[in-house]
Amino acid sequence: MLKEKYQKEIVPELMKQFGYKNKMAVPRLEKVIINTGFGKKIKDMSGQKEKKFLELIQNDIALITGQKPVFTKSKKSISGFNLRQGETIGAKVTLRGRRMYDFLERLIAIALPRSRDFRGISRQSVDQAGNLTIGIREQLIFPEVDTETIKNTFSFQVIIKTNTKQRKEAMTMFEMMGFPLKKTEKENSQ
Repeated sequence: MLKEKYQKEIVPELMKQFGYKNKMAVPRLEKVIINTGFGKKIKDMSGQKEKKFLELIQNDIALITGQKPVFTKSKKSISGFNLRQGETIGAKVTLRGRRMYDFLERLIAIALPRSRDFRGISRQSVDQAGNLTIGIREQLIFPEVDTETIKNTFSFQVIIKTNTKQRKEAMTMFEMMGFPLKKTEKENSQ
């Protein structure tokens, strides 16, 4: 399991590599946020189609994450986007603890290798605060989703939040966990 690997292998290695004296100072994962926006897709749908589409998204995200998503609503009206206040425009799930580690295990080992034309996660996906953001084009890369019954696909974003404040420490932790980060030009030439 990823959590056991983190506790038994990664924490001691990070303590040695970055000179931490206390295990609590070592970078760790705080939460994983799965977020999708479907405002444009839902605009052209009528009442019954819209309801079915929202149900499809809710079911697929619940299958993928093991947790029911919360629908996000627009905070204010924007006439340029034909958006009304209180309209449903997205869905999100926040995972912590065991569900977070289970989801990340499936993401790293099964889903990412199944995605089309996948050559690794760009190193620019890790921001200065040490958080990793991955865009997933289709929910079909997860084996839980039945590909034969799907009529509409949707994309979503996976945000992995860490407690570290330095990008280098987070990159090292992600690499040790098994995230397929792309090699830099220097690493490729060696």
